[in-house]
Amino acid sequence: MYFDIAMPLTLFGVTMLSLFLNGKVEDKLHSTLEEREFGTKDVVLLVGMMAVMISLMAVVRQLSLILTVLFMFAYSMILFIFTYLFSKNHWYVAAIPPAVFVLLYVFLRETAAWTYVLSNVYGVIFAVLVTLYLSSLFTWKSTAIFGGLITVLDMILVLVTGTMIQAANTARSLSLPILVTVPRIPLVITENGLQPISLGLGDFFFAGLLSIQTFKKYGKKTGILSTAAMAVSFFIFEVLILYFRIEFFPGTLMIICGWLPFVVPKALKKPTQPQVAP
Repeated sequence: MYFDIAMPLTLFGVTMLSLFLNGKVEDKLHSTLEEREFGTKDVVLLVGMMAVMISLMAVVRQLSLILTVLFMFAYSMILFIFTYLFSKNHWYVAAIPPAVFVLLYVFLRETAAWTYVLSNVYGVIFAVLVTLYLSSLFTWKSTAIFGGLITVLDMILVLVTGTMIQAANTARSLSLPILVTVPRIPLVITENGLQPISLGLGDFFFAGLLSIQTFKKYGKKTGILSTAAMAVSFFIFEVLILYFRIEFFPGTLMIICGWLPFVVPKALKKPTQPQVAP
């Protein structure tokens, strides 16, 4: 069967969760971050840092221990920050979620429970939390610049150099929760069990960022419809990928191709001038 509904629905569900929670936490995050916003230089720097990190993961596998520590520290900090902000600033309460995460990783990372369940659960949690945190720093302009740059970077790293694929394999070998993996639906059974399909946390963040910024720019209805459009685009691309047996494809391209046709006409539409009564 050359189609799958599991990952498009997962993308839609996680993105909608980020969109819903953003309204609950945005004011709190803005006040904490002192109303800071990303400018063009910040976006370029962010994309550059992402390219460097991905390249390091792909090329310098001897740094696996350092990379693991860096990722675990980043995951723990995002858990601590959100728990601290919404636990009435009780640091001892905020320390519990990251401690539990680290202990589960250390003792269960080589078990089926971690591989098939906990890694995916934490992957979704981190995708949502990172989306909520960084979306509060983006504006409509910086989102557009980031969207263009990250899509081009993703296409180069996946289709040209293959660096993204090597980095994903490195992270998978370290059991780091940077991918969300679900079985294809309709189910496809192979000699190794159910055939899975995976999507990186960066792609979930990208879809969430576009959805939240569209909501803030054009309202709730447009934000939800743009989220659905991204999921539909992902489904269509996935059909082509499965039909032509393409193993890897840039998820950002699949997502933005659903978002652009939906949002660009609205962006180009001239605002109506208010009529003045005679």
